[in-house]
Amino acid sequence: MPIEVKDVMGRVAIAVLADASFADIVAAMKRFAVGAVTVVDADRRPVGVVSEDDLLLKEIDTVRHGVSMFESRSRRRDHDKAAGVTAAQLMTSPAITVTPGTSVRDAARLMHAHHIKQLPVIDVVTGRIAGTLHQRDVLRVFTRSAAELEADIRAELPEPGPFTIEIDAGVVRICGRVRRRSQALALTEAVRNVEGVVDVVCDVAADVDDLITVPPLL
Repeated sequence: MPIEVKDVMGRVAIAVLADASFADIVAAMKRFAVGAVTVVDADRRPVGVVSEDDLLLKEIDTVRHGVSMFESRSRRRDHDKAAGVTAAQLMTSPAITVTPGTSVRDAARLMHAHHIKQLPVIDVVTGRIAGTLHQRDVLRVFTRSAAELEADIRAELPEPGPFTIEIDAGVVRICGRVRRRSQALALTEAVRNVEGVVDVVCDVAADVDDLITVPPLL
């Protein structure tokens, strides 16, 4: 079974209201030792996120007197954020969110694709913020015990066996025998997709190499 966001997420919803001041946002980040905060409306539904990068624009943006008509849309947006004083003006919107039932793997893909370090977790029914998923929460899957990993790995193994499994710092070595080479490759991929597996060394022998391509007769 894939590990879901609810299994690793932080239960504290780190959020500020849209009218929160620049100083309030910095204070919230410092209090919870995070690099971003979710901006919520009066009903606690996420409307955006303010990150440290958004706040740093206040320091690095030197344009204070007008914007060139030749500047890109993203550059103009940066100028607007640099001039902002409330969460609504500083935030990146819309907020990218996940639900407690989202798989940790899918959440990790979102973080990677959007270059973000945390995600608001929303209640699937109300849409209200229910917690926060941080990168460090996602990485907790790699601290699972060897016994947990082995149980999940054995659930992926075909019958009959036997197979031997060695686990060292998340690297899994599997030894055994299957009928076809394609089964060995499929087994390797299945084990690699187990949450918490860092890499797979497959020493599974095959009786038949069904992946050999026979060249056509001339």
